[in-house]
Formats: sequence, structure tokens, C-alpha cells
Amino acid sequence: MKKIQFFSALLLLLLAAAACKKNNDSSPVPGPEEGTDTLVTPGGKKEAIVWIDLNANVFGTYGRFNDTPAIRKTLDTLQQIGITALVVDVKESSGHTVFPSAFTGKVASRNGKSLPSNADYLDFIVKTAKARNMKVYASVMTFVEGDNDRKSGAVFEDATFKNKYQSVVCDVNGKRVPITETGRPGFVNPAYPEVQDRIINILKEIVTKYAVDGVILDYARYANIDADFSDYSKTQFVQYLKTVFNDQNANFINFPTDVVSSWKQENGQVTPAATGKYYKRWLAWRMSVIYNFVKKAHAAIKATRADALFGAYVGGWYGDYYPVGVNWASQQYDPFNDPVIRMDWAYPQTKDYGYAEELGLLMTGNYFAQIMLADNPATAGLTYNWWSLEGSLNGGRYVTKNRVPLVGSIDAGNTPWNNKSDIRKAIKLILSKTSGVMIFDVVHLYAPQYNRLGVPLWDEVKAGLQP
Repeated sequence: MKKIQFFSALLLLLLAAAACKKNNDSSPVPGPEEGTDTLVTPGGKKEAIVWIDLNANVFGTYGRFNDTPAIRKTLDTLQQIGITALVVDVKESSGHTVFPSAFTGKVASRNGKSLPSNADYLDFIVKTAKARNMKVYASVMTFVEGDNDRKSGAVFEDATFKNKYQSVVCDVNGKRVPITETGRPGFVNPAYPEVQDRIINILKEIVTKYAVDGVILDYARYANIDADFSDYSKTQFVQYLKTVFNDQNANFINFPTDVVSSWKQENGQVTPAATGKYYKRWLAWRMSVIYNFVKKAHAAIKATRADALFGAYVGGWYGDYYPVGVNWASQQYDPFNDPVIRMDWAYPQTKDYGYAEELGLLMTGNYFAQIMLADNPATAGLTYNWWSLEGSLNGGRYVTKNRVPLVGSIDAGNTPWNNKSDIRKAIKLILSKTSGVMIFDVVHLYAPQYNRLGVPLWDEVKAGLQP
């Protein structure tokens, strides 16, 4: 469950920063704008999506998705409880795909478990889901090309990826090292055109070969605030300073100390202890890299298959998401001049890199045990708080300005719910505030061994989805 592992680490890292934000406005949350797209089923209901994690559901001890009869049975149950769409992982952390690709290897087995031997995994799920009137979105781990646990993937198997494209991070002493040497997944540097083209080609393969309803970018970001400090990133950043700011002194940058002067270890993460004069412009540049990639990928998908939806998954804590170089807001939102929520990391150019308008669907991970703002005296009376379900949903609507169908999400199995009924409450709240709900992950619903409550969760999800 790599998505959840990242969330937990980031939560610990950023709680202190979140506490000092001026998220205490009590003004109304903006309502839908005239003509705003909504994500609804043919029956007029909001979309109810469940995520199918590859590692847990196919290769996990209790996974059911390595057997075609079990897949049919699970999808039958999902249809019965009200699920209308699936997100299926098709490119994993190694960078390999579940289908034969011209641009990467194929993952077929692990831990004694294999993809179904009698069917093309993705094709089978698509056809089985369509027969049950469910949509299918294919998810890719965008800028990860190496599984460090198994030493598999391009950053371990391809010299160019290992020595050139692999992300370079700063350690606590300021030394620049390849990210896999820190024991972390093999993120690559998103600034390289070759890295971007590789993933775009894989996305085009998916929508060409399979009748999926769309593709979802996952991990379309930097690894964290310590990435990427390669010489290539320095060169690109210097050019950005010259082009955007007409900074003729950029050639004399002391890199990386003019960006981050010193580092510290905090909750298992390397974070800035002191920042340099270029720090906020560096943050803006990283966001420009991700924005330009998303725009490029969107155009490529639409040119390849115009009816394919192009979407993304991001963490729902927008105010504290900047360390990974992503601005998932609308360009109609200006974090630098926001009079309501203070975004200390923003720069005047930051608003130019909001990518909400490039998406047909944006899923935010609102993975919080606190459901309502009033449930905690510290947040009661607030409108925006990135670390509660209600507050983060309000914040997501606020920064996206209703320019994209927004889908709030819960982590059904890893969230420390007070009781089962919290799942029902969370789903209903999300449906009342956004265009749909995403439930991570289906394995939590059918395998009690994989959720904190220790019981199947079908009934609670069904109850939450009922009007």
C-alpha cells in the first residue's frame, strides 16, 4: 500500500506546518458555477469509484484479483453495493506494466502469486466491468521507475535511467545522492523530456489497446522536498530564472545552498533547516515542470483518443502539498494573494501552474479520521483545515474553483476510524460536497486482515452510497 505509506510519512512531517496556517476563515464555501462539469452515471447518480491496488489485490496474501472467477464475484458484489467505476493499477513502482508494452517490461508474478494465466488482466477487468455497467480508469505510477525492495525496474536495469534520469536528492548533510541509495522507491526526474515522453507513450498505449474510460496519473510528482537536485535540474532552473525573472545573475547561483542552505532530519524525512534566496522560486519552478507535463500529457491523450478521460490522484492536503512540486488548484486561484488561507510557500508565478483545468477528474486523498470540523475543539467553527475530512473537502473546492469534477476519497482500511459507521458518514459527506467518492482500496472491503476494524466493510460502503 505505497500510497498510504507516503501519506503517513507526509502527515508526520507536515503537521507542525499545518498547525500554524491561517486556516480559520468562516466564510461560505463557493458553490457550483454555471456550466461546471459533473461526474454522474447514466442513472444520474454521482460516481462511486473503488481503487484496485495491484500489489495488494493481485500479489497480496489475501488478494482475489489473480483468479478470474474471483474477479467476477468481487465485481458482482461491487455492483450490488453501488460502485459505478474502478481505478485499476496498470503501471507499478518498478515502472513495469500488467500488459505487454513497447516502452517497459511486464510484471506478471510476485510472492508466489500471478496475474490470471487465462486472460489479459486489464482487458478482462474492462470487459467484466462493462458487463456490469461500471467504468474503468487505468492508473499509472507516473514518475516511479524502480522497486527498491526487489531491485527491479529501469533505474536498476537500465544504465541511462540509473545514472541520468534517477532522481537526485539531498541527504541531511547536503550531499547529493541517487534516491535509491536512501532506500526509497526509484523516482525519476520529471524535468527530463525523455522521462515525460516515456510515460506519455505508455498512456497512449493504454487508451489505444484497451477500452478503458480514461487514465489516472498517480505519483505525478517529485519524491519530496529533497528532490530533485541533479545538475540537470540546476541547468533548467537557471534557465527558468533567466526567462521568467530576467535574472542575469542566475549563472552564479551557489547550488544547492542558494535553494536550501541546510537540512535536518524530521520524522524520518530530510527537510530544509534553512532556506536560501531562491527557495520560493525553486518551488515555483518545480510546479511549472509538473504543470507543463500534465498539459503535454493531456493533449497527447486527447489527440490519441478524444473520448478518454484524463485525470489525476493527489493528496487532499493542498496547503501542505507543495513539497512534492504539485499545484492541483485552478489557475483562477492565486495562493500568493489569498486573503483567506495563508500559503507561505507561494510566489506570484505559482498561480500560473495550477493544473485543475487540464483534468477531466481530480481525486483528492482525504484520508482523515476526523470527519467534521466540529468534532475537534481546535477546528470547530473553521471552514478550512487540511487535516480533517470536512475541512479538506471545503479547501479542495475552494482552490479548484469548480473548474474540474472533484472526487473526495477515503482510505477505508488504514484510517483509524472510531467505528464502522464513520465510513458511512465519510462517504455521505464526500458525496454531499463533491462530484463523487473514491474508496481506497477494494482489498480493505473484502479482506478483514487488511483493515483496522478487522471485519468486511461491504455493508458500510453500501449504506454510505445509498441516498
